[in-house]
Parts: sequence; C-alpha cells; structure tokens
Amino acid sequence: MPFAAPRRLTTLVLALVGGLLTDAAFPGLGWWPAAFLGVALLVIAFGRDSARWNFLVGLVYGLAFFLPHITWAQYAVGWVPWLALSLAEALFVALLGSAWAWARRGAVIWRAARFQVPAFALLWTAAEEARSVLPFGGFPWGRLAFSQGDSPLLRLAWLGGVPLVSFAVALVGALLALALLALRRVDLGQMSAYVLVAVLVLGGAFLIPLDTRAQAGRLEVGAVQGNVPDRGLDAFAQAREVLDNHVAGTHALLDQVDPGELDVVLWPENGSDIDPRVDADAADAIGEAARAVGAPILVGTQSYPDSGGRLNDALLWDPEDGPGATYSKQHPAPFAEYVPMRDVARMFSDAVDRVRTDMVPGTEVGLLEVEVPRLERSVGLGVGICFEVAYDDIVRDSVLAGAEVLVIPTNNATFGHTDESTQQLAMSRLRAVEHGRATVQISTVGVSGVITPSGVVVERTELFTPDQLVASLALRTELTPATRWGDALTWSVRGLAVVVLLAGMAGAARVRRADRPGPGEW
Repeated sequence: MPFAAPRRLTTLVLALVGGLLTDAAFPGLGWWPAAFLGVALLVIAFGRDSARWNFLVGLVYGLAFFLPHITWAQYAVGWVPWLALSLAEALFVALLGSAWAWARRGAVIWRAARFQVPAFALLWTAAEEARSVLPFGGFPWGRLAFSQGDSPLLRLAWLGGVPLVSFAVALVGALLALALLALRRVDLGQMSAYVLVAVLVLGGAFLIPLDTRAQAGRLEVGAVQGNVPDRGLDAFAQAREVLDNHVAGTHALLDQVDPGELDVVLWPENGSDIDPRVDADAADAIGEAARAVGAPILVGTQSYPDSGGRLNDALLWDPEDGPGATYSKQHPAPFAEYVPMRDVARMFSDAVDRVRTDMVPGTEVGLLEVEVPRLERSVGLGVGICFEVAYDDIVRDSVLAGAEVLVIPTNNATFGHTDESTQQLAMSRLRAVEHGRATVQISTVGVSGVITPSGVVVERTELFTPDQLVASLALRTELTPATRWGDALTWSVRGLAVVVLLAGMAGAARVRRADRPGPGEW
C-alpha cells in the first residue's frame, strides 16, 4: 500500500536523531547507553519494506553520526576531506539499510522476533567489518564497540573482541526497538520481555572474568609526553624542538625514579622526526637521555628507504649500543600519510600536497623485544602506531607473536582540542581487555594513559601539556579467547551475514509483497 509523506519524514527524523545519539555515546560526551537508543531509533526507521528508502534512511543516520564524530578530520585537513570521508563511511550504513530490507523479507526472519534481533545485529557487525577493510584498507573509526569503555559490555572484548562487543550493542539496540514498538501497541508484557532480555545481555557480561594479575613479572616503564611548539601540522616543521622536548621529558623522569629503575622509556610517534640513525646531533641527545635514565628508549621517528617513500618507525635505542630493533607502521592512513590517486584527490583539496612524501607500509609484525636484565630475559612489546590501534589484526598479530604488554605511540598534534585523542584512548582500553594486556598509549600532546588488562585507566595526561608517566605493568602471557579465535570470529560474521542476506532474498521470491510486514510490524 502507499505510504504517506509524513511517515517517510518521520523515519528520516528518527535516523537523524539516532545518529546524533550514537555519537553521544563516544568520547567526549561518553554517554555509552545512548548507543543503544541510537541504534534502536535506526532499527525503527528501517521499518519500511523498501531497500531504496532504507538506503536513504541509513545515509541520513550515517551522516548524522560521522559528521560530528570525526570533526577532527576537518580540523586537520579541511572541509572537503572531512565531508568526503563522512559520506564514504555513511554509505556503509546506507548499504546496511538496503541489506536489512532484503534480509528480513525471508519469512523466517520477519515472522519471529527472536530471529530479527540477532539477524540485524549480525548485519550491523558485518557492515562494520566491511568498512574496516574497504576502501584503501578501510577506516574502522566509530565502531560501536569503541563507545563501550565504561559499559559492562566492554568485558565481552575478552571473549570475542571488537566484533562481539559491537554485535552486543546492536543486539541490545534492536531489543530496545522492539520494546518501543511494543509500547506503542500498549503491549506491556512483550515490552517487558524485550527489556528483560536486554538487561540480561548487559548483566551477563559481568560473568566474564578479567584477570589482571602479573603472570611473568612486571615491567617498569616511563612514558614521555613532550608536547609540541604549536598545534596543527606546523608542529612537523619544528622537529628539533619536539625532539628537545622529549629529551627534556626523559630527564624529568628522574624526578620520580632513580637511574636504572626503569626497564624502558616510551616516546610517542614523531617524538623525533629527525632520524637519529643518520643525524649525529639527534643520536647524541637521545643517547645521553637513555644513559641518564639508565634504560633503552622507544623512539618514534621516520626513515627513508632506498626503494622510495618514507617509513613511520618505532626504534629501540640502547643506552650503550644505540639503534636496535625497529617496527615500521604497517597501515599508513590514506590521504593523511600517503595519497592514493593524488592527481584526482588534488581536484577536491590541495591539502593532499601537505603529504610531500608518501608513507610506505612496513612488512613486519609489531613486536619489539626489549632486554630486561632485572628479569634476566627479554620482554615483548606489542606496538601499534597511532591509527593502527583501530585495526583488529595488527594488534592481535603482535600478541600472537609474543607481546606481553601493548604500546600505542601516537601523535595527536594535528587534531587540536578535538575528541580524536580520547576516542583513540577508548580503543586502547578495548584492546587491553581484548588481549588481556596492560597497555600504554603515549602521545606527543596527549591524551596519554596507562591502562590495566581490565581496561581501567590508572594514569592519564591532559592535552597540550608536557608530562611524564611512570608505571609498573603486569606482564601477561596467557592468550584470551578473542586473541586465539578472533580471526575465525571475523570470518564467521562475514559468512553468516551473506547467508542471512541470501536467505532473505530467496524468501522474498516466495512471499507475496502484500504478505510482507509493513511499517512497525516487524
């Protein structure tokens, strides 16, 4: 039957409000329950049996979410790249709307709420997986899981990582949608049942054990947030002063510890954009700081291989022997650290020319072994540089290779006083729980933090201030279920989503359009 224009307008309003509410669940507002209500409103807005209309509904929701969520992109590179990235990510939600319209046309889905709820959550999670790999290696920012740092659902990361937490958020959101529809029908019994199941999902997460005990001793670390002379991209033009700030911060650690008490000192990404392997003055300054504190320093720097391009490096610098093991960032950020299709991109924004030399990807897993004489062995540091914390496989591979703690060196100077750094800290918290590893996020300008294996931030710095952190990190070797089986879970989500979609499309061929559920009936 035809649908009246006000009804269509209502669905768009629901999608708009749902997107804004979902963004409110993330840092900086951090109202994590808002994610459930945001998803619920989207589910209700998807109630029409039209793949085309639901595409538009999903696009509105996606823009309402991503535009405010990644305003830091506008601050860093301008309006056009920010709008383009927001639109590209919103299109995945739009495709989810179309996929959901097709999937629920199968009689099994739309006739039974017990199938509708997990089917929607599965498709949502699969859409997140898709935009985490496409295009240009994907952009996982804004996954529902990253909004749940203070939620009971964070504990699910230990069991199934980001996909399981996102699935649970979408599941609770879909249950809340059904509860709201039942309330509209004044069916209090059914509404109560849906709410009860949602509460059980949230409460059940508390049953997951999170062990924070040290299993292989403790690592004594110092971390230096040196700060930069100016906010924004101009900070890169003042590399010598940035280096001096981090050298001074390393010496300042001696106000809290004696020489030799620390096992390693952590610097952020771009702590020294002057490569100390080729610059004698930088080598002398870093070497002197390492000898003063009596510990190797993990230096964020860059190098220029003979094959071309540049590498974003995390370099271990020994007090006596100088440069040692190096990890090079595997996943450079497209249009920020390298520019695909540069000539085409320049037509839309000249900001692409700020990236003068494209960054090339490293090829080795993010594991650095640091010798700890006090423990009479080496300790594996799992390193993910900056945005790499958002990518499941990069962090997981480092733990599978032997990482006993996680280190996230990052540089947030380009993003000013936006929420980018706190959004990143939320990701680091989830990774700590997912892999059962103490984690340090260390930034040039903040926010830096020390995180327990249970996701609790025990120390944290402020933005654009020089600061130092000293922490004793529990070393853990046990692999969580998420670490062991995370890759299998990811592929299972992808496969099952395809099955649900194909089953719905096949079912649609057997069910008359007049017999399909109308708005609000599913």
